[in-house]
Amino acid sequence: MSTDSGIDLVAYAPATKIPSSIQVKTNLKPKPAGGKGKAHLDWWVSDNSPAQLHALVDLSERRVWMFTADELATQAQQHSKTKYHIYMYTDLSLKPQKKDRAVYVHEFEKYLLQNRAPFLFEP
Repeated sequence: MSTDSGIDLVAYAPATKIPSSIQVKTNLKPKPAGGKGKAHLDWWVSDNSPAQLHALVDLSERRVWMFTADELATQAQQHSKTKYHIYMYTDLSLKPQKKDRAVYVHEFEKYLLQNRAPFLFEP
């Protein structure tokens, strides 16, 4: 499988006996929104990725959020013609324009790998 296929790794959990394809997207650290705004993390993910799971990573804090393809589509704040855009504000002083979706990093806690692994990789 080539690196252009949209799958970065395959996890196999002996308990489920089912391999899971995973696409990994990383951020080195939070960056200013729009280049000069408040600090946030963001990822762009193809809406036709063949991966079953998407790992969104914040390397600076060693955090990994794990989303199924359906969860990513639901949680993404934007959807262009071909990509989902999901972002998480790390600066709590920011006031979001829309309040119908999670935007602050703490609002995505249930998707952290340590909270998801038992549900994703155990029978």
